[in-house]
Amino acid sequence: MPRRKARRSQNPAGRPRLLSEEVEQRLVSASRTGVAVELAAEMAGVSRSSFLAWMARGRAEVEARETGEEPDPVEDEYAALYEKVRTARATAAARAMMNIRRVADGGIVTKTTTRQYRDGVTGEIVTETVEDRTPPDWRADAWYLERQHREQYGKDAVVAVEITGLGDIPQGDDEGPVDLSALAERLDKSLHSVEYPPELESGDVVDAEVVD
Repeated sequence: MPRRKARRSQNPAGRPRLLSEEVEQRLVSASRTGVAVELAAEMAGVSRSSFLAWMARGRAEVEARETGEEPDPVEDEYAALYEKVRTARATAAARAMMNIRRVADGGIVTKTTTRQYRDGVTGEIVTETVEDRTPPDWRADAWYLERQHREQYGKDAVVAVEITGLGDIPQGDDEGPVDLSALAERLDKSLHSVEYPPELESGDVVDAEVVD
């Protein structure tokens, strides 16, 4: 792999250094919240193009070092910025994923009520605490699947459903038009037989329990 291109100094004499420690700290702190690149740059007081250019230089240097090249001291600050921002954004993503899982699983405490009353038998004061918790929300799981597994669960994914027991269904224009009414009727009968097996409707079964 060729050595990354040498770069001229970005801090000519008499010109203030743009990537200062304060700017780096702001970029990392903003990235830790998970905001977009444009907002992180704005919060740090720099342009989006400058932020992306620094990140590109840092990534090139980190990847060069990982392949065994000698570190370039001129690129140290950009490599450090890249690694810090990358870690910060990964932390934000992990925190967001944890919150999504909490919503999906339910059980988040929304209200705590504490009351005291006197026990009618013992006469003692009893303290009782009741917590209201959120129910599981399948929409959080759906959101995760749609974005993390787009090919299978994205909005444009093709869902293939195979239903057996419908008999021979004509395929293609060469087989003639499909009778949609007949197909719907056969589908209804097939699904009905799956939900209610014939032996349960024949009267031959004396004792049976249908479990959902």
